[in-house]
This record gives sequence, C-alpha cells and structure tokens, in this order.
Amino acid sequence: MTIKRIHVGPRMSGIVINGSNVHLSGMTAARREGRTVAEQTGDILKRIDELLADAGTSKEHLVQVNIWLSDILTFNEMNEAWDAWVIPGHTPARATVEARLALPDIKVEIQVLASLP
Repeated sequence: MTIKRIHVGPRMSGIVINGSNVHLSGMTAARREGRTVAEQTGDILKRIDELLADAGTSKEHLVQVNIWLSDILTFNEMNEAWDAWVIPGHTPARATVEARLALPDIKVEIQVLASLP
C-alpha cells in the first residue's frame, strides 16, 4: 500500500493518505489570547475543510473525529460551532474528552480521519 504525505514538516505531516484513508494531524487554532472555544473551533473546522480539499476529499467523507477540550464545561460551546459545520446525515464517529493541551491558550484540538470519495 502506498503512503502519501502532504504538508510534510520536520515533526509531522499535516495529511497522511494510506489507501482510501485520509488522516489529519491534530489541529489547533492560531494562538491569540482571549479567544473563545467557539472561535477556536470555527478556525479549526475551516482549516480542516482546507486540508481535506488538499487531500482530495471533504467533510462529507468524515469517518472519525477526536476532539480534546481543555475544559469539558465548554462542550456545548464547541458543539454550537461543530453543529453549524457538520453535514447532517454525514456525521462521523466522534469522541470528545477533556485533556491538558500543549499550551494554556489552546482550548480545542481536533483530529480527523476521512475517506477518499
């Protein structure tokens, strides 16, 4: 099986495609203090759309999503942005958990697995 990497960096690749699976690295929003969970989630979801397009697929083909929140009490706020973005009838398997994230101003991280059409 061929593995294709897109947006390759020294530590990780932004996208890895193996077979029909499209794996995105964990995404966080641009770091700016004072941004809400909804704002960060919206920025991340926009970036996910861009990366999925780079890989030749879209959110219609989401398979699995993992979401980490620095505070689980922001679950509903994150879901408002998520629900406005996700395509009804094409919702992926999803897990959302609370975790300490890499930096204090990062409130949300999202990792995606999609398929090629």
